[in-house]
Amino acid sequence: MATPLRSNRDFRLLWLSGLFAVLGGQMSALALPLLILRTTGSAVQAGAVGTVSVCALLVTMLPGGVMADRVERRRLMRLCDAGSLAAVTALTIAVWYGHAPMVLVLLVATSGAVLSSVYAPAAFGLMRAVVPPDQMGTATARLQARTATVKMAGPLIGGALFGIHEALPFAAQFLGLLLSTVCIALVRTRSAAQTRAGSVFSRRELTAGLTFLWQLPYLRTVLLVFGLGMNFAFGALTFTALAVFSDNGTSGLGSGFVITCVSAGSLAGALLAPKIAPDRHARALIIATCWSCVLTAAALAWISSAVLAGVLCALCMALSTIASIGFLSTLLIVTPEDRIGRVQSAAGFLSSIVQPFGPLAGGLLLATLGTRSAFGVIGCVLAVSAAVVTLSSAVRAGASPPPERPERAERPERPERPETTEEPPARTAAAAPPVHDAAAGPGAL
Repeated sequence: MATPLRSNRDFRLLWLSGLFAVLGGQMSALALPLLILRTTGSAVQAGAVGTVSVCALLVTMLPGGVMADRVERRRLMRLCDAGSLAAVTALTIAVWYGHAPMVLVLLVATSGAVLSSVYAPAAFGLMRAVVPPDQMGTATARLQARTATVKMAGPLIGGALFGIHEALPFAAQFLGLLLSTVCIALVRTRSAAQTRAGSVFSRRELTAGLTFLWQLPYLRTVLLVFGLGMNFAFGALTFTALAVFSDNGTSGLGSGFVITCVSAGSLAGALLAPKIAPDRHARALIIATCWSCVLTAAALAWISSAVLAGVLCALCMALSTIASIGFLSTLLIVTPEDRIGRVQSAAGFLSSIVQPFGPLAGGLLLATLGTRSAFGVIGCVLAVSAAVVTLSSAVRAGASPPPERPERAERPERPERPETTEEPPARTAAAAPPVHDAAAGPGAL
């Protein structure tokens, strides 16, 4: 009989490690642009921090997955934590003494994104060796609930600390990273990747995750429609709602309420997921999410209440979170252990690459067509995506592992025996990276 998650020592340590790291990251994500804005007075330079970070993450996602399949994953996570500690220490000291040049801030933001692109797939591999398959959905839901809670509290805490002293959010991030490193060091389970021939950055290695996803019709269809199409359309939908219910920027109360509801919906979905076994009903949940977004777009075209708009967006986000948890569980079940890092990075890359363009599309539609027509066009895009997912035979058939193909590779080294008496290595989901988690919108993976 599998050890309950509450008694699974290594799972608790990984959960705590992610809690400390994500909380610190959320505080600094708010403090960095505020620091640049206070120092330079330039909103352009302040916005550049986020842009550089997102671009660096997208560029290094696929190489990060390759690294996670080449190096023992717990060791790789510790190295990433050490690199993050060094960068945050330098920034904290510079801010404390009142001299934090833009170059240093951009270097810290870039290094954090690059290290995250390596850390996340390594965490997937290690988590898979910690939690048994029958607890996969519950474990993923707990990780999503942790992330959603921290995303609600982190910016508030970071803003309060920044108001006391500019260096305090970064000092708090340093403490969080230090605690995260300690937690990872105490994990007993090992997840040794296989040694392969060939360059780490060869095209074959970089595209191995994308190739695997393309081979499975279920994963391919869901990622292209639910991950790409729905993420793009939902980003446009939420941005349009923010603009409309803020009275074109004259009031922040309505838009703030909508944002709060979206975050609350993500948390509610993560808390509800373990009660409905999302890994067993992934297709039904994905379809329900798609059509609920269609109905929400239609309703937003006619309602004028920010409260009702927030409630509708919260319901969509709750369904999206549950569906994403179910899909992640399926993804991990069918992915071979030696490719988990590359497949996770590829799925994250596909679900994240379109997110920055959704708000831009929503703004253009609102400016050129007006409120009702903008929601109408977005609703049509959502309806097409929902119809494809509903009628697709590939989605109906579900996912099964593709036949193994022989690869030209060195003989894999025998993985280290886990230094634990817990269950044998199994499959589960990992802490979601900053860009591609369920809180980002329907289809976010």
